[in-house]
Amino acid sequence: MEEQNRRPRPRPGGRTTLTVGRVFGVPLHLNGSMLLLAALVTVIYAEFARHQLNLSQISGYLIGLGFVVSLLGSVLLHELGHALTARRYGIGVRGITLELLGGYTEMDRDAPTPRVDLLVSLAGPAVSAVLGAVAVAVTLALPDRTVANQLAFQLAVSNVIVALFNILPGLPLDGGRALRAAVWALTRDRHRGTEVAGWVGRIVAVGTALLVAALTAARLLAPLALPLMLLVAFTLWRGAGQSIRVARVSRRFPLIDLSRLARPVLTVPTGTPLAEAQRRRAAGAAPGAALLVADSAGRPVSLVDPAAAETVPVERRPWLAVDAVARSLVDLPALPVGLDGERVMEAVQAHPDAQYVVTAGEDVVGILHIADLAQLLEPQRKMNT
Repeated sequence: MEEQNRRPRPRPGGRTTLTVGRVFGVPLHLNGSMLLLAALVTVIYAEFARHQLNLSQISGYLIGLGFVVSLLGSVLLHELGHALTARRYGIGVRGITLELLGGYTEMDRDAPTPRVDLLVSLAGPAVSAVLGAVAVAVTLALPDRTVANQLAFQLAVSNVIVALFNILPGLPLDGGRALRAAVWALTRDRHRGTEVAGWVGRIVAVGTALLVAALTAARLLAPLALPLMLLVAFTLWRGAGQSIRVARVSRRFPLIDLSRLARPVLTVPTGTPLAEAQRRRAAGAAPGAALLVADSAGRPVSLVDPAAAETVPVERRPWLAVDAVARSLVDLPALPVGLDGERVMEAVQAHPDAQYVVTAGEDVVGILHIADLAQLLEPQRKMNT
């Protein structure tokens, strides 16, 4: 239910994620935060079911757990709506992850047109709306004040709320992607669409927080649900801010020119003392050049790691060979010098590293430092830090 992101996520941000299988060929991951969601919803729904149906405490918790499983199934079907629609239009799907506040579908690229972006965005809420309608019909068909009736009713309410909430026109919600597609179609500028939808998403986040506060004050929202709902509002605000940032960064992709951005290289023979290599660099035409280490045949084989070199005490540098603080070029990702900005970012996201070898054919013509790329894309952010 979050915005589908083309950027590969490290599952995500280092948090624990378990791969549980595949659905329609799409890898399915469960984030560790789902345990927190399961506990919160089980307790909240158990108390509700006990009062509504006069059940024991154990029965209430069992029903609460059953409701969580059903709710997760609904979220999975919502995300499958996005995933299968994306595949229908030739967009690869890396996987679906279910986490604390719902889930997200990870795709390998952006939608090629506003129309496809709109269809993929609305597919999830459409699935939730259908599930809600079916659950309403089942609720009406079952005897009142029974366990089955209450579960069906809550699933109906949950899916209808998910469908309605997700079509709100602000990123990172699905409705925000739909708004982005509309602005994109009108202005022919995808980045502007993302930025507009991101700002609207911030308005939605503030409105959600105010609504939660009002419902809590009016005692229409259970106190146990308050932290979770405020977390929803905070997540929306953060997601909207990330969308605005992505739009601003993406606008600068055309500025990426590896021939200018990559640092020049200075090649030194294997066995050269680190202090001597640094002296040659300082005396050369490019004091900021990267240090390559060549073998006995004169072929570059490794790159001096600046961070590792800086950790060597100054008094030891005359006695330590550059080889000791160098990384093999085989272990470093390579970027052809003529690669455009979009392809450079895809390569960097697919193979995160601090340095990249810039090549022209078989020759090493420069070294791209990820810090230099970040400064180019976010100069204001760099100044603030």
